[in-house]
Amino acid sequence: MNVPPDASMLEAIEEAGIKVPTSCREGTCGTCETDVLEGVVDHRDSVLTLEEQAAHDTMMVCVSRAACPRLVLDL
Repeated sequence: MNVPPDASMLEAIEEAGIKVPTSCREGTCGTCETDVLEGVVDHRDSVLTLEEQAAHDTMMVCVSRAACPRLVLDL
């Protein structure tokens, strides 16, 4: 699925009919943390440490985005 520039990844996921646990929708609570199977993440949350962000194996889908052409999530 493609995520338009004016939508969050979470919004696109929900629009596709996939449920993801959420709470704050601001990248501060960690509820929407999702495993990343492939790709590089543009982390915009304040939950993950710098080391966790550098690993690119999890992300907060409410605020973070892909930093590559293809990002594969474990949904």
